[in-house]
Amino acid sequence: MSTIHQFPEKLAVLKLASGAEVPAWAESSSLFSVTATAGETSLVCAGRSVPTKIPGDRGLIGFTLVGEVGSRVPSPAGVLVELLTPLAEEGIAVHTITTFSTVWVLVPVTEVERATEAWRRRGHTVAPAPVA
Repeated sequence: MSTIHQFPEKLAVLKLASGAEVPAWAESSSLFSVTATAGETSLVCAGRSVPTKIPGDRGLIGFTLVGEVGSRVPSPAGVLVELLTPLAEEGIAVHTITTFSTVWVLVPVTEVERATEAWRRRGHTVAPAPVA
């Protein structure tokens, strides 16, 4: 089947005010993303320096499916289905984010073992992400 890479650092998905600037405490990590809508600005960053007063989910571990989106399945939607179905069956809540060529699944640190076992039962290999 597929190889899923697990990244080591803890991430946070945060809700900032609409139009907010990227705060000085926001640190890059394996995934750093700012998404703005009319109603909010969402930030994905390293969780180590996030002030406790900022609303969001902390203590998330990032996983990616190795290879280009669309190289193994017909579309990014197929990649999401492949990654999320086993987790949904286990009742594991996640955040997802898609870049141009990568689908990220962010799993609470408390659910990492259950998530990796669910993927392994489906024939996937879960391995540490290579150091860049």
